[in-house]
Amino acid sequence: MAPSSSSGLTFKLHPLVMLNISDHFTRVKTQLNPPSSSCAPGNIPAAVGATFPQNFRVYGCVIGAQRGRTVEIFNSFELVFDPTTDSLDGAFLEKKQELYQKVFPGFYVLGWYSTGSEANESDMHIHKALMDINESPVYVLLNPAINHAQKDLPVTIYESEFHVIDGIPQSIFVDASYTIETVEAERISVDHVAHLKPSDGGSAATQCKPFILIIIFLHIPVELMLIPRCCAVAAHLTGIHSAIKMLNSRIRVLFQYLVAMQKGDIPCDDSLLRQAASLLRSLPAAHSEKFNDNFLMEYNDKLLMSYLAIITNCTSNMNEVVDKVKTAYAKKSRTGGSRIPFM
Repeated sequence: MAPSSSSGLTFKLHPLVMLNISDHFTRVKTQLNPPSSSCAPGNIPAAVGATFPQNFRVYGCVIGAQRGRTVEIFNSFELVFDPTTDSLDGAFLEKKQELYQKVFPGFYVLGWYSTGSEANESDMHIHKALMDINESPVYVLLNPAINHAQKDLPVTIYESEFHVIDGIPQSIFVDASYTIETVEAERISVDHVAHLKPSDGGSAATQCKPFILIIIFLHIPVELMLIPRCCAVAAHLTGIHSAIKMLNSRIRVLFQYLVAMQKGDIPCDDSLLRQAASLLRSLPAAHSEKFNDNFLMEYNDKLLMSYLAIITNCTSNMNEVVDKVKTAYAKKSRTGGSRIPFM
């Protein structure tokens, strides 16, 4: 395990970067192992040979901005890697950098990304090559391996530091802590991708396991992904239901802790008791005649609206049945058939 970083930088990683890396890995994996229906020579890039190793990796650059001691990684783009020389295509990197500078003048190349379980010695050669662009690049590593016991994101950010090992100063990778920085537009995008349906009928989110972990980490309810997109009301209610369940579980934990404190199972904490009392005093009084009357009135109004909606739906269905029966018997009478009394 790599040592922790001592640079003091704060890293903020946006979900778009993780989605790009996951998409890059999934596309290359699909091209190397195409389905039988699309196994055509034209679907595999010329740069990928038939003897490509099974533990293949993808490479790219991460871009963003640095403000003081805060490094924010916004986006990424793919790079061309030459497996024979273990190096990146420098001309392609310069061209992509110029294009991104024109579109996003405030973004700069902060480092690079790859896939794998951990950083190795060959990664340091690529890392040093990027020091011509950024004197202190970052290395974003995504682990595509499936680990059902893992609860954190399979993403690691490395920095390089000079350490003296056996009397020889050399650069090594060190772990850097990071936080997820997301905006509403990125949440909408992740939710949209989660609803996509590939040609095989499965969910797009199941095509790459890291994508599932990203969705879970961003606190997108799984029930929300299973709801049709046209049902906006149901999606809103599902979100409220998830929030209430979370609140209920937190209150239950606090209640059990206070009961154990009252029984003497755990020592009494006066600071915690004062905080709990302050929280209870800030809650509105829910046990009063006025509250009960208003609650029952609102509850009955909601039930009445539901009943009216059900009755309207049943009436509409009955009208459709009557119209169909009338149409069927009208055609039969014109052809001279015998009429059978309905109902």
